[in-house]
Amino acid sequence: NMKIKDITTAKSSLWIFGYGSLVWKPDFQFSRSKVGYIQGYKRRFWHGDNFHRGNNDMPGRVVTLVEDHDACTYGIAYEVTGSQIQESLKYLNVRENVLGGYVTKLVEFIPRADEPSVLALVYIATSDNPIYLGPATSEEIAAQIVVSSGKTGHNVEYLFRLADFMRLYCPEVEDDHLFSIEAATLSLMPY
Repeated sequence: NMKIKDITTAKSSLWIFGYGSLVWKPDFQFSRSKVGYIQGYKRRFWHGDNFHRGNNDMPGRVVTLVEDHDACTYGIAYEVTGSQIQESLKYLNVRENVLGGYVTKLVEFIPRADEPSVLALVYIATSDNPIYLGPATSEEIAAQIVVSSGKTGHNVEYLFRLADFMRLYCPEVEDDHLFSIEAATLSLMPY
């Protein structure tokens, strides 16, 4: 797990890769953003959330990244510069590391537009995390999502916003895990 200060001391700008709620709600100041993907990871609803999208009794399900040589995950990379760097890292460290069980990696981010790749920082919840939930079927995950909400809102909203992002910005990408959970969730909803 790399030390954030080692990354930031030498650089005047830093890219941060968001693959979950950061794609619609970055919550920190940034200079510019790009849609694209990283390779070697798949996005999975295997992480628990007992604060933003759930509570201790009914944890929600949110995404993390799982290593998979053949996979790629789409999201948004945000460039932070100058004083934005420390501010964004402070925010992300609080947001992601309150409970521990996260690793930070530098990964190659490949923009969708025909532009050169950049190195981006990514936060990944691991199975060491106290509220890591692990693999489950789309139906099981949907059953959890449909009943969970937390301080930020309903777990269903989180799922739908992520699915909407993929449809809007990466329409050619088949994200079977995401869309099968969305379909299973819709089938459980009364309206």
